[in-house]
Amino acid sequence: MKHAKQYTSYALGAFGHDAFYATLSTYFMLFVTSQLFTTGNKAFNAKMIGLVSMLMVVIRICEITLDPMIGGAVDNTQTRWGKFKPWLVVGAIISSVMLVLIFTDFGGLATSKPTLYLVLFGIVFVVLDIFYSFKDIAFWSMLPALSVDSKVRAMFGTIGRFGSTLGQQGVPIVIFPLVVFFSQTFSHTSGDTKTQTGWLGFAIVIAAVSLLGALATVFGTKEKKNAIRENTEKVRFRDVFKVIGQNDQLMWLALSYFLFALGYVVTNSLLAYYFQYVLGQPDKFSLTGVITAILGIISVVLFPAIVAAVKRRMIYIGGIAMMLIGYVLFLMAGQNIVMVLIADAIFYFPYPMIFLAALMTITDSVEYGQLKTGTRNESVTLSVRPLIDKLAGAIAMGVVSIAAVGSGMVGSAKPSSISAHGLTIFKTFMFFAPIVLILAAAFVFFFKVKLTEKKHSEIVRTLEKKLNVDPDDVD
Repeated sequence: MKHAKQYTSYALGAFGHDAFYATLSTYFMLFVTSQLFTTGNKAFNAKMIGLVSMLMVVIRICEITLDPMIGGAVDNTQTRWGKFKPWLVVGAIISSVMLVLIFTDFGGLATSKPTLYLVLFGIVFVVLDIFYSFKDIAFWSMLPALSVDSKVRAMFGTIGRFGSTLGQQGVPIVIFPLVVFFSQTFSHTSGDTKTQTGWLGFAIVIAAVSLLGALATVFGTKEKKNAIRENTEKVRFRDVFKVIGQNDQLMWLALSYFLFALGYVVTNSLLAYYFQYVLGQPDKFSLTGVITAILGIISVVLFPAIVAAVKRRMIYIGGIAMMLIGYVLFLMAGQNIVMVLIADAIFYFPYPMIFLAALMTITDSVEYGQLKTGTRNESVTLSVRPLIDKLAGAIAMGVVSIAAVGSGMVGSAKPSSISAHGLTIFKTFMFFAPIVLILAAAFVFFFKVKLTEKKHSEIVRTLEKKLNVDPDDVD
């Protein structure tokens, strides 16, 4: 295979990148609510959980306004290693160190000096979020730089998603076994008891995987140079939002994908709570990781064939319809663990394909914007997807905190202590609200997104003629 080395390297980078993302966006709040604040003062615990989650939401919402500027900084970078790789290395190193730090209580300050803890946590989280953004934007905005051919580009995206699926779904497989292992090793516990030291050991493993994956991408991929890519100029920071705003297809897709991502992340983030506090079987949670990892691989492998047959539009809309069936089965499952796992399988299976359909459309909007405005902006355009995921993740963190505290699913609570009212609150956040969100996403995509594969091919041919590009050089 012509690009085998690059495909493998990109997949390894995606593996580590999404293992990091899943840990931060989905499981960090579980650490905060179940381990970090477990004093005998329930009011203090609830207050601190609320303040930490609010701090993360505010920081992330403020920081995402910088993402297009970060994309502009990446676009304006010129080094002998290209414009993406330096940011991959720097972003991976700093964000990995910061991830390890937030999985600590800062030497006991979380309970002994809570105000100081919040200040230090806020500083560390800001640094983490900014450098994670550099890494995130640099990694995914490499796609249009690796090829301008939709088919080759789709293969890079598919292989990348293959790696990210394994990384993201590998976390629920290993999280509790690793936390228990490190708890037993360093805190000398027994059984399935989990400690802060156990969580710290888990965070160190994920940080190392993220860094090694980034290095694999840096040393194993190569930017493609041609006249279409060279038709660019430095974007001024004051113009980055103008670049995005002028790309109407990018904006409509961004709205649709945000609604979809928010619904998905909220449900997925509450799944661990569902197993621990509703089903009372946290030891079975790793099965969801095994099942979704296998299905994720199948889904990604099938994507090229399915997209060739029915195109991205049908994948996006049809995938959401399948997820809705999963929601219905969740609501019917009750305490039946087998039915819950089936529901989760049906809910998750189309997700990698929907992600890829959105990612490929955003990537193709680079050329759409180039034709419309006359200049090419790769990282600024591709920064929109990470921006959306982080915004959805930030809001989801707040939602998870509200759902956990509001339903009584904190600390050492048991399924028997969760009231009927608390369960209703939990189901509203985990199922009913997300259903509305992903339905709205489908409607926006169906009626407003017109950038199909055929339309993109026409745009590339127009750019070739306009810039006197030899079609044989476009790969």
